[in-house]
Parts: sequence; structure tokens; C-alpha cells
Amino acid sequence: MRKETVTIGVVLLAVLLPMWYIGLQGEPPAEEIEIDQSVTEMQPLAGFVDTPNKLSPSQVGVIVWVALFGLVGVLSGAHRFMNEAVRPDDDADAAVADGGRVGLPWFQTESRWVVEYHDSSDAIEGIVVMGGLTILAIVFAALFTGEYLTLARTQYFGIYAAGMFLSLAASTIAYYAWFMPHVEVAEQRGH
Repeated sequence: MRKETVTIGVVLLAVLLPMWYIGLQGEPPAEEIEIDQSVTEMQPLAGFVDTPNKLSPSQVGVIVWVALFGLVGVLSGAHRFMNEAVRPDDDADAAVADGGRVGLPWFQTESRWVVEYHDSSDAIEGIVVMGGLTILAIVFAALFTGEYLTLARTQYFGIYAAGMFLSLAASTIAYYAWFMPHVEVAEQRGH
């Protein structure tokens, strides 16, 4: 394990443990209000994860911080994937040397030039991943619409919306990784 990863983990624990302790001191859970099952079969509060009915502001704060730290982890993992998993190695022959010509005149001016250029891989894996993520986004959009059109069944809106938006975000990551060229540009700047 890298030293930077351990340092980040220690900092996160140092922040989250006291916050979690304070969050546990919040209000007691409230009683759940249910629909009379003798009248209808609907269960709008049913779900696949047991969740509390009432949260204190401190508990909400802890949950938000955990979600933000998780988002930072997901973004850094996606960035690492885009730069390392699909891109060629630094020793690849396809890179243009410093001052080399790429054939794209709008990249180069008197004060800016291309340092490194790798063309996109255009691999079949990228097409398969893009197709799968597109189908997944369509499925989640259909589930979201179906949940909206059914009577009083709104507990899965968040799951379906998150699935739809995350699959769209993953397709953007896949497009960047497999179908965009990698370009590094150097530029002279006057101070």
C-alpha cells in the first residue's frame, strides 16, 4: 500500500470518527407510519434497505461527509482509469517527441506546441462498454419512468435516477478513455 493512500485513510478516519460519535448522539428514531393493509396492498415505504425514519442534523452531516469522501474516491478512481488503463505507456512509439508535428495546426502557435500525442485506441472493448452503458442508462430511465407512472410507488426514484446518471457518467469516462486522443501541450507564458 502506498504511503499517500495510508495518509488519506488516516485523515479520513480522524475526521469521520468524531463526527460519527457526535452523529450517534442525535434524536431517537421516530415511529414508522404505515398504511392500513386491510384497505390496500400498497407499501410505499417498503424497500430493500432498512433506513431510519428520522435523522438529526448531525447524522445528516455525517452522511453527507461520507458521501462526499466517497465521491472524491470515485472521481480519483475514474481519473486513474482514464489515464492508466487505456492509454499507452510512456515508452510507446506512438508518442510525438518534444517539438514534433502532429498535423493539427490549431494545436500549435508561436508560444504553444505539442509535447506528447497519442491517438485514440478505438478498441472494440470501448464500443462494447459504451453500448452496455447506453443500454444500462436506457433501462434505468425506463424504470424511473415506470416508477413515476405507477400509483404511490416512489421509493425507488433515487435508485433509478442514480443508476441512470452514473451509467451516463461512466459512458462519458469510457468515451474519453477509448475514443479521445491524449495530448500534452506546452505553452510559454509571460509573467
